[in-house]
Formats: sequence, C-alpha cells, structure tokens
Amino acid sequence: MSGLKIYGATQSRAFRALWAAKELGLDYEHLQADLKSADFAKINPNAKMPAIQDGGTTIFESMAINLYLARKHDKGLWPKSIDDEGITFQWSFWVMTEVEKPLLNVLMDVVGMKKDAKAADEGRAALEKPFNVLNMALAGKQYLLGDKFTIADLNVASVVSWARPAKIDLSPWPNLQAWMERCTTRPAAIAARK
Repeated sequence: MSGLKIYGATQSRAFRALWAAKELGLDYEHLQADLKSADFAKINPNAKMPAIQDGGTTIFESMAINLYLARKHDKGLWPKSIDDEGITFQWSFWVMTEVEKPLLNVLMDVVGMKKDAKAADEGRAALEKPFNVLNMALAGKQYLLGDKFTIADLNVASVVSWARPAKIDLSPWPNLQAWMERCTTRPAAIAARK
C-alpha cells in the first residue's frame, strides 16, 4: 500500500481524486472521516472533503488534489507543454466558477437533498452559456487538449457528470455530449464510482 490516503465519499467531490488515482494506477487508501474531529481538522481545517495525504504532503480542494496527482505521478494525464498546462488550469478553474454551482443547485433539487425549484431553474438557465462554450471548444476535437485524454478532461468531466443525475439533457450540445460519453465510460471512471 502506498502512502496515499484519499478522504471523502465516492458520491462527493472526492470522486474526482478517486478517478484521477485510478487513471494513474495508484495504490491508495480510501477513507471516510469525522469532519468535526480534531484529527481531521489537522488534515483540512475547513472541515470538508475531499482531502489527501501523500506521504508528508497534505492537500485539500479537489482540483488542487487532481492537478498535484497528475503532475507528480504523470502517466500521460499531465500536459506536455507549458501552453497546455495553462489551458489545463483554465478549464479546471473555469468548471469550478462557471458550472459547478448552478449544476449543483439543479442536482440538489432533483435528488431532493435541498428542494429549491427557483434555484434549480436559475441553475438550468445559467448552464446554457458555459455548456455552449464547452460545446464550441470541443468542436473537431476528441478532448480539450486535442486527441488525448488529460487531467483537464477529467477535472471538467467530473463536474459536468452531475448533469446525468440532475436530469439535464445534453443533446443540445452534441460535442459536449459525445465528449462526456468518452470521458465517463473510461474504465478508471467506472472503477472510481464503485
């Protein structure tokens, strides 16, 4: 067993780190934690999941975790040029600022965790622009950086994958829909969900 520990439920943002670890072929220990415990406060003082411990390194925030894992343990997920690194950062931050909150509002309403029809309707409306942007960015490409799946795709797809349980039809965005299918049917993505 490696020194990598991943904290967080599979059906949470921790899925991103679990998927990355599976893509990279890493050995890891998947743990739950008491968010209110003093021990977990040493790992993430924000009392949120996910977090990782990798030997002597502790990191919280799912996108930071994934960028770290992909760069440290690169097996093809990390971009090969500084330009592509910049584009990877762009898409990773973009999905957090433009997609995650409105999509989460829809998801929470649909699954009944936080019923708020108004927030869900606003979320659906707010997703049209970023989904248009992503659909255009994927025109003529298999993946965000070209023909190869990278951590940029994993980071964005891990958020957009909430569209399925949120019952959002992606067919108005055919490039996005096809890309999501390519990403979420990868063996590592399927294995991380178990």
